[in-house]
Amino acid sequence: MAKYVAIDIGGTQIKYGLVDDIGTILEQHKIDTEAHLGGPAILDKVRQIVATYQAEHQLVGVGISSAGMIDPDKGEVFYAGPQIPNYAGTAFKATIEREFGLPCEAENDVNCAGLAEANSGAAKGAKIAACLTIGTGIGGSLLIDGKIFHGFSNSACEIGYLHISDGAFQDLASTTALIADVAKSTGDDISQWNGLRIFEEAKSGHPICLAAIDRLVDYLGQGIANLCYVVNPEVVVLGGGIMAQRAFLQDKIDAALKKYLVPSIADKTRLAFAEHENAAGMLGAYYHFRQKQG
Repeated sequence: MAKYVAIDIGGTQIKYGLVDDIGTILEQHKIDTEAHLGGPAILDKVRQIVATYQAEHQLVGVGISSAGMIDPDKGEVFYAGPQIPNYAGTAFKATIEREFGLPCEAENDVNCAGLAEANSGAAKGAKIAACLTIGTGIGGSLLIDGKIFHGFSNSACEIGYLHISDGAFQDLASTTALIADVAKSTGDDISQWNGLRIFEEAKSGHPICLAAIDRLVDYLGQGIANLCYVVNPEVVVLGGGIMAQRAFLQDKIDAALKKYLVPSIADKTRLAFAEHENAAGMLGAYYHFRQKQG
């Protein structure tokens, strides 16, 4: 049985494990990213993971999913926000291949999440799929016939920077924005609120929490509609921690999307929720590796 190392690097945690040649996760683990230590420290963690597995298993290759903008041909980070210092220039592919003699591929984490959903999740079989992750910020990926559309300079679908009515999409419709909205409206310190508490309070009828969620959903409708007008996807897949509240949010998001889309497009655009959740990055890293390596 062929075994692949799959690594998903997020701002808080690095998830990693083994995947077999039919896309089954054989084992998975997680460690703290310690993003404040910067890119070189993260690369060292990746080295340690690969070294440990190589000592115990016959490996076929290494697939890496990571935050930041990634050149999928070089397998290298070319842009990252200040949350991970000195991350740009981190050369995963070159380093792993040189040090371990294993083929390695790296891709952006939201693109990997989209690949996972397109191959074996909510977007399986879709000709054109747009996948969004709603969390600290908002990330997006676009898949055409199951393959990532990267754009001219590998920056396609950076939807979080899209400007809608009152500012940037991720500054208005992310979990971070929701928490800030509730804290401001209640006069509480922001540390007293998180996404889970807001939804629990909303379900109990808390008027401020309900109003904040409605505002967030309206902004989601605007942003998703603008994406649909440009790329006309068959399905829009929503993921990220906040989307665990599917039962509470689905009808609201459907209504917001219909509010901002003309009926001829709204009627042909399916809204779905991500199926792979925390495993999406690892699975997407594996699928990306298989696509690149043939």
